[in-house]
Amino acid sequence: MIWSVIRGISVPFLGTALGAACVFFLRDTLRHSLQRRLTGFAAGVMTAASVWSLLIPAMERSAAMGRWAFVPAAAGLWTGVLFLLTLDHILPHLHLYSEKAEGPPSRLSRTSMLVLAVVLHNLPEGMAVGVVYAGLLAGDAGVTEAGAFILALGIAIQNFPEGAIISLPLRADGMRAGKAFWMGVLSGVVEPVGAVLVLLAARLLTPALPVFLSFAAGAMLYVVVEELIPEASEGEHSNLGALWFAVGFTVMMSLDVALS
Repeated sequence: MIWSVIRGISVPFLGTALGAACVFFLRDTLRHSLQRRLTGFAAGVMTAASVWSLLIPAMERSAAMGRWAFVPAAAGLWTGVLFLLTLDHILPHLHLYSEKAEGPPSRLSRTSMLVLAVVLHNLPEGMAVGVVYAGLLAGDAGVTEAGAFILALGIAIQNFPEGAIISLPLRADGMRAGKAFWMGVLSGVVEPVGAVLVLLAARLLTPALPVFLSFAAGAMLYVVVEELIPEASEGEHSNLGALWFAVGFTVMMSLDVALS
């Protein structure tokens, strides 16, 4: 079981690293239309994962509460949303298509703030993987080994383009390929770290697992609505982002239901 957990929390980080490695084969940034497709796809994957892998198991675990089984899930979801909202305000960062940085004033370079924006995005994904594997280790009937791995795999799939999206623009701006690659890899390190921290905390507080599950869902949904959907819908032909959101949602939903 321990090797299954190690594999699960490593897979999303591997997806980011493989995406960042594109910098060794491509010199130019991805086309804007392609970036919007990939961003919409990532948003769909994260939304479906929040529902099927996190919120539904959270309510199933609280089934003994009857009609009030939604309460822990709702409380955890709002805690996750407010947690990310707080980080959004205290961490200086710059989204890919923005000219103005968010958070407190900072003298950090544009590159550093771009990486911090991706770190802010990746943190809830690592937390989600960690809390699902905590449920698996706790023997939770609503969490299966296959279901936990499907969540990790789904996040890894959408991390691949993220790694490329952070590294390729750095390469195009003149940064050496090796450094651009490591900057992309660095943006994904927070995922296994966040997974391990949440895994340890959730193991200590197993009775509160529904709250932990929905906390991760709330954090992921905040990122989807605040960052990914606006980026996917920017500019002309905004329907591209919407269509690829549906593709990502369908892929993640299908994997979770068919392989769990």
